[in-house]
Amino acid sequence: MRLDPAKKKYIATSRAIDRIPFLRTFLADPANIAQKNSVYVGWGRKRSGNRAVNNSTQRNSSFVLLEDGFLRSTSPGHAFPPLSIVVDYSGIYYDTTRPCDLENLLNSDSDLIGSKSAEVERAKELILSHELSKYNLNSVSPEIISDYKNPKILVIDQTYGDLSVELGGASVSTFDHMLASARKENPEAIIHVKTHPEVFSGRKRGYFTNLIQGEKLVLLTNPVNPVALLKQFDHIYTVSSTMGFEALLVGKKVSCFGRPWYSGWGITDDRTQSDRRYRERTILELFSAAYFHYARYLNPFTHEIGSIFDVIDWLNLQKREVHRIHGETSGRLICIGFQRWKRAHLKPILSSSSKTVIFCSNVSSAEKHCPNKIDQLVIWGNETPGDLTRLSEATGANIVRLEDGFIRSVGLGSDLIHPNSIVADTSGLYFDPHRPSDLETILNTTEFSETDLSSATELKAFIIRNRITKYNFAQHRTPDWASNNKKVILVPGQVEDDASIRFGTCTVSTNIDLLKSVRLENPAAYIVYKPHPDVVSLNRRGKIPLPIANFFADHVETKLSINNCIDAADEIHTMTSLCGFDALLRSKNVVTYGTPFYAGWGLTDDRELQIDVSARRTRKLRLEELIAGTLLYYPIYWDWTLKGYTDCISIVRQIVEERRILERAGKLDLLEAGFIRRQFRKVRALVEGLVSVQ
Repeated sequence: MRLDPAKKKYIATSRAIDRIPFLRTFLADPANIAQKNSVYVGWGRKRSGNRAVNNSTQRNSSFVLLEDGFLRSTSPGHAFPPLSIVVDYSGIYYDTTRPCDLENLLNSDSDLIGSKSAEVERAKELILSHELSKYNLNSVSPEIISDYKNPKILVIDQTYGDLSVELGGASVSTFDHMLASARKENPEAIIHVKTHPEVFSGRKRGYFTNLIQGEKLVLLTNPVNPVALLKQFDHIYTVSSTMGFEALLVGKKVSCFGRPWYSGWGITDDRTQSDRRYRERTILELFSAAYFHYARYLNPFTHEIGSIFDVIDWLNLQKREVHRIHGETSGRLICIGFQRWKRAHLKPILSSSSKTVIFCSNVSSAEKHCPNKIDQLVIWGNETPGDLTRLSEATGANIVRLEDGFIRSVGLGSDLIHPNSIVADTSGLYFDPHRPSDLETILNTTEFSETDLSSATELKAFIIRNRITKYNFAQHRTPDWASNNKKVILVPGQVEDDASIRFGTCTVSTNIDLLKSVRLENPAAYIVYKPHPDVVSLNRRGKIPLPIANFFADHVETKLSINNCIDAADEIHTMTSLCGFDALLRSKNVVTYGTPFYAGWGLTDDRELQIDVSARRTRKLRLEELIAGTLLYYPIYWDWTLKGYTDCISIVRQIVEERRILERAGKLDLLEAGFIRRQFRKVRALVEGLVSVQ
């Protein structure tokens, strides 16, 4: 792999390294690399790392060793790409048999904090207050029951064969010695042993896997938040776990039985010594050296090189979105009636833990899982069967309704393309005006900050500049009718059995009725009718025969994108189409004949607004407030590369990049022409049978 900034050849010594997402981004700063043509890249002191060192020696070249950073991701494993990586040009931090960049930095005369004192202190406080660690899937910690008259002692287990143990001057016997020391030094205390995340996930075993719980020995085998757990103890015993350093950040006493990177600097109780570490450093200096100077960070929102604060913000977003989906009780999500292909798309978004998401074919099947008041009953759309309502009332489980987000993907959902955004509504759904939705509540009650309004303004400009819509597969072209001297009215067609039509319209509820109404009110206008893409692709219902459409419309547009049509129109007349919202973003006049979510706020000309909606939507919104509530607050956005939640501006950037790649490959034309849709329809039945289901 080549990096243009250095014009060097980076040679990955394993395929796994070459597959790390954004590896080039992490390696883009070559300042510390010797001026040689090839740089061998290995992972720590595993085989690939040893291969990198040996190859560089034999070929008179350079090597660089990588490892996960100290704020890595939500979960361990290859499925969750690292947000932080350490890049070392002389060794690796857990290998005490040779110097490494981190150790050399701590041994040097460098001022490790300097002018960044406020930033370093803020990062430390954010990590502690938000209880962030290397892995961040678990947000809770059990209350530790202990004799409060005696010290509360925590012994940390590690994964068996961990290189930080062997290369940290320890072995199997070291763990036995550590546990014996903890018991001997605290004879009256209850000793708690903390299991490693990859041990309780079943991927690996630990050094204390066969330990038997006793009267004064408690095994903590369930997933817990490390920082929250550490706060409950007085004294932590570890061999070489980085959790020991987190304990120092929390302000706990730490005894080290190996030689982790943070020992030997005068702040830990070291049971084995390191001759090379001869300076005394403060905890804040260690934190600055490891987390600011040594580690590199990806900005998860832009996919560019970032800072520790970008990763902190992203990890906090993961916790907030999990809380929003699962509710305050963090119970199970019992999903009812989802098609198999949709299950595969939604399962990662709903939870990164398969144990908390259960898919059931119907309500009767859901009942067998004995839902209770901490669980959520999840359905797609707004159709709520009576037996589901009864199950909710009987068990106390809340009903959550899912739908596609307003900026969904490059391509149609009906073509089985996975979504970049969904909405999860606990009170209704945005397209059903018969009752309040979470979106309506947001728009009615939220006091949007200046930051919100500024972000909405930026987002609006980006959407317009890059022609973002819900599906994003059409290319920019100027319509032939754009120069017409008459007032141009665009009438976007809709899928007639769509829920927004069934719930959001009264008198005008079909495409032909809409066209008739628009022509009746605007006899002199130039009317352009744009059928819905799903109708054109024959995936959904709502087609108007061409002779009838041409009788009421001056032009039927089937080739150009909705964005092209909106740009060329003076007004948009719609029942409930999202195109009306797209038109508002582009400062067009919008006339509604139903009750879409964006109507009733003083921004549209509403011809048939439902009476109860007029009574509920009493607030007059600025366009930026509508954008903030609709695009920033309401949807849930998902990054399929990083396997985590993200924000709207990140998704629209990714959509622009995906569309650019497809266009360069000539595939966007195929998608727009319907070729890919036809191929999807041919294999849909096959896919339905192959997608695995829990």
